[in-house]
Amino acid sequence: MAAGGRGCGDGAGVGFGDGAASAGPAATRGSSTAVATAAAAFLKAGTFENVQPPGAGADTGAPDTGPMRLSRSASWFLLAFGVWSWFIWITFVKNLWNDASGLAFDDAGDPTGYFWVHLLLAVTSFLLGTAIGVMGLRGVRALKRERDEK
Repeated sequence: MAAGGRGCGDGAGVGFGDGAASAGPAATRGSSTAVATAAAAFLKAGTFENVQPPGAGADTGAPDTGPMRLSRSASWFLLAFGVWSWFIWITFVKNLWNDASGLAFDDAGDPTGYFWVHLLLAVTSFLLGTAIGVMGLRGVRALKRERDEK
């Protein structure tokens, strides 16, 4: 129950009925009532009715079944990001493996938690960078194909 003896939906503005989405006396910044009120106001704003279903064209109402197109600059940016990821994260793992500071390996030469966390970070970033670079490469190749067809 909210402060002041009010529960959900009884005029405190946290219900999802037809009532106004006012904050009421119990809503203060950072309180759960204020968060719930923001959610109620968002839901009452008609946002769900304004969202087009996937594939629906905004102008004609006809489904948009064509492939997504990236701009030339976006494609090159994504490709450059992928290439950059290869250089950065491979270098990072080499430096991590050759770490002499004692952070990555203990005195017995066994990997520490620092090593495993940073290796996981590097591998994840490398894989995401590769996927982003592949998207950029596909965009560049598609633009080149379009240009050659004209």
